[in-house]
Amino acid sequence: MMDQLHNFYLNKEEPNKSCLLALRNIILKQDTNITETQKWGMPCFCYKKKMLCYLWTDKKTDEPYLLLVEGKFLDHPELEKGERSRMKIFRINPHIDLPIHTIEIILQQALDLYRMGIIKIKG
Repeated sequence: MMDQLHNFYLNKEEPNKSCLLALRNIILKQDTNITETQKWGMPCFCYKKKMLCYLWTDKKTDEPYLLLVEGKFLDHPELEKGERSRMKIFRINPHIDLPIHTIEIILQQALDLYRMGIIKIKG
């Protein structure tokens, strides 16, 4: 499983490879309870075994984005709902510096949904 996951990153072309690896590090640094796995061929990050977010690339633009599983509970002007009822995405331009502060704010808001019990964690 981990080989497949590492290959997800390593098989990407630059600048997406570096961008996705940087996003991975940012996500994992947000909380010690975040773990990484793979679902539906993409990196999935879980908080206490509950799905938090995914990393993927847009089929049309080939640019990376962060998909927030419980996005419907998040209110941030840079999150896009699109046709999704539950999830929202945050698009990343891999050709410019990552907006780290914005990414961290969005991730902390998402984590707070779990920490405050808005999203129930079993166990």
